[in-house]
Amino acid sequence: MRNILLWCCLVPLMALASDDPAIPAHVQISEGPDGYRLTVDGHPFLIRGAGLADGNQEALAARGGNSFRTWSTGTDRARVVGMLDRARRNGLMVAMGIEVARERHGFDYGDSAAVERQWKRVREEVRLYRNHPAVLMWVVGNELNLESRDPRVWNAVNDLAVMIHREDPHHPVMTTLAGFDPDLMELIRTRAPALDLVGIQLYGDIVDLPAKLERSRWTGPYVVTEWGPTGHWESPQTDWGAPIEGDASRKAAWLQERYQRVIARDTRQGLGSYVFLWGDKQERTPTWYGLFLASGESTPGVDTMQYLWTGQWPRNRAPSITPIAIDGKQAESSLVLLPGQRVTARTTSEDPDADRLTFRWRIREESRATTVGGDAEAVPPAVAFKGEEDGRGGISFQAPVVAGNYRLFVEVHDGRGHAAYANFPFRVAASQ
Repeated sequence: MRNILLWCCLVPLMALASDDPAIPAHVQISEGPDGYRLTVDGHPFLIRGAGLADGNQEALAARGGNSFRTWSTGTDRARVVGMLDRARRNGLMVAMGIEVARERHGFDYGDSAAVERQWKRVREEVRLYRNHPAVLMWVVGNELNLESRDPRVWNAVNDLAVMIHREDPHHPVMTTLAGFDPDLMELIRTRAPALDLVGIQLYGDIVDLPAKLERSRWTGPYVVTEWGPTGHWESPQTDWGAPIEGDASRKAAWLQERYQRVIARDTRQGLGSYVFLWGDKQERTPTWYGLFLASGESTPGVDTMQYLWTGQWPRNRAPSITPIAIDGKQAESSLVLLPGQRVTARTTSEDPDADRLTFRWRIREESRATTVGGDAEAVPPAVAFKGEEDGRGGISFQAPVVAGNYRLFVEVHDGRGHAAYANFPFRVAASQ
């Protein structure tokens, strides 16, 4: 690890970099008596960030964020420079994700020609953007350890890190890891020593991060590059294997507890974090990981991140919500209905600003996706249904007539750009 500077008071980002758009920010990691620190042009920089692909940069800045990370860069210079220019206008620094091929997608790290082509492509990307003042660091690959058996992937990562340092001496280089264990970290230490830091990606098990660090004997710097709600793979399931998702209010509480208990407490090795996801994304459901609805409304998790980053709640907050119950049963009951059976679903919601609330209900088929690592999924089809609402969070409706696995969704909107949500997986049995 390369160590250079010392820690002092935080300053606004816009005071850091040169006004010249061709002069890069000088970003360094230093080790002092109190631990590791990240600096931008000599000024301390604690990452208050989010994963952001096509999300709202302006909202991130307004809520107190100072950085975002991406997952790929590419050679579409106009698009990428436009993104970086926008980030600079918003006072945001960007951890530049570089796509690196994954073994689980069929890439062979024993194919030296393919590895060399990848190396050359990454070099071209770095050369295109290395001088932009909004670049914070380079993120070489994402979760390359997931379903990987060939340790040569880390040799390739090291070769990329060495090349990036040569091409761009002003920005650190990291890779991100799915999970964190002693064997993995030994591979990183021995095969990829050119990395300046690592990105750690944990969800429900982020509470075990201090113990994981100790067991893995990792004493270097890190950023938590993904964290958020409990993952679908680690959540309770129905009897037929449908993961049970927390509602928007419960997830907001998880964010606050996990940030304060784990992320904010490590002031020796931790350089900040990127919450997942500043936007929306279909991954088992359309709402599992996104902090925004697909229609653009912010959820209680966004309010919580503003509080964690700034110490202040927004003037107008998203409504709260409770889990859906169907005929008094919770999702953990693995509810099975008959085709066309009439039932009543209910949730409760309150708005801290006394805004008028409206409820939107829908049924979708349960996702059949088996992808891992955030690979693309299709949004499950919606199912036509009629229901009678009471206007207070209750709805009476008939179950679908076709046997199968379904999920009931509800959104509650305050009419001011904020919303909350919950859902309930259920099964319709075959006709007797």
